[in-house]
Amino acid sequence: MNRIKAFGAFWYDFVIGDDWHVAALIVAGLGLTAILTHVAGVNAWWLLPLVAFAALGWSLLRATPRK
Repeated sequence: MNRIKAFGAFWYDFVIGDDWHVAALIVAGLGLTAILTHVAGVNAWWLLPLVAFAALGWSLLRATPRK
């Protein structure tokens, strides 16, 4: 049971990490990309890199001190 718990803790720390907001944005981006691709028939490969870049920028903006 300890190995299963350690395995789950590893994946939680790997995916969620320090900022769960970024993980939530990436999951939302994956979902939106899937919906646009399968339902609307749009070639939406470009959406996920944009979401990842925006999530990184937002995370850095929140983490840096403001003057």
